[in-house]
Amino acid sequence: MESLARAGVEVFAGYPITPANLLYAYSCRRVPVALSAPDEVTALQWLCGYSAAGKLCATATSFPGFALMLESINMAYMMELPLVVVLAQRLGPATGSATCGAQGDLLLLQGAISGGYPLPTLCASSLEDCWNLAAEALRTAVRLRTPVVLLTSKEMVMTLVSFDLSRLAAVAPVERFEYAGPAPYLPYAPDQSLVPPFLPVGNAGHQVRLTASTHDQAANLSHAAPAALANTARLQAKLLLNLSSFTFCELDEQPGAKTLLVSWDVTSLACRQAVADLRAQGRKVSLLVAKTLLPVPPQYLEILSRYPKVVVAEENLSGQLRQLLFGAAGRAGVTGVNAIGRMITPDEIVEAVLRG
Repeated sequence: MESLARAGVEVFAGYPITPANLLYAYSCRRVPVALSAPDEVTALQWLCGYSAAGKLCATATSFPGFALMLESINMAYMMELPLVVVLAQRLGPATGSATCGAQGDLLLLQGAISGGYPLPTLCASSLEDCWNLAAEALRTAVRLRTPVVLLTSKEMVMTLVSFDLSRLAAVAPVERFEYAGPAPYLPYAPDQSLVPPFLPVGNAGHQVRLTASTHDQAANLSHAAPAALANTARLQAKLLLNLSSFTFCELDEQPGAKTLLVSWDVTSLACRQAVADLRAQGRKVSLLVAKTLLPVPPQYLEILSRYPKVVVAEENLSGQLRQLLFGAAGRAGVTGVNAIGRMITPDEIVEAVLRG
């Protein structure tokens, strides 16, 4: 949250929920406007209003709270309102066995937007990423006029580590460029990047109309008119067109390696140790840490195609990233290391790489 504050977040609205409650508490001390909402539905509605008024906004929650936010996130997505949602996945303890999956929310995010549209999702794979990717999440939200999810986990947000802030990369405030053209202002008329220039409601120069219903470039409601449907299709196209601008990953390729280890979030820490252990044994192995999860960057698919053996390590039972990358049919040579209710050890990952 310190990184988000330095990047320019002006408003935080949230409801305290483990394991995101520390982010909530810190924001109440650090962000200029911090609102304690009675529930997560209210928190997102408040943020949508502030975002429409030109404020940079963020919240933090975990699965139950995010479930309550879904309708409002869909609204913000359609209205093209920039905001950041930090989603801290749970390893437990919490109510119900389903909350024991530390990396269990990825497929929820893939289907979060009605119609299957991509919701930009970044994921921290280290404590340094928590600093760097938070600012990138806000920058992406503003540049592309969209909600962005920063996915993390209990182990990231509840691990206490002392940092010398002078040794971390400087976080520059996010710039927000507002429409300065002639009237009338068309709130959904895109530029060449397929992103409409933003203008806050209540400005002195132009009328601004925003709506979450199917609409054309002027925000006129129309369910099936070609202009309105084209505008809706643009929501996906703008993210895919600009995907390279928010693609972040860590690729450590070893010459001659035939095996690629893939991971994300907190399990990446164990994977880095496993790679070091395997190489110390004289084994050749490469590592891909995915930090941009949605939309899936084409770069990942090209990297995966180069390796006959791929091992995907993630702390969920079903292999959610593996499904995202390879589908229900999978691919020959692809296996997973999975766990539920506990963290995966480097030794387990080493064993999976050596097996077969």
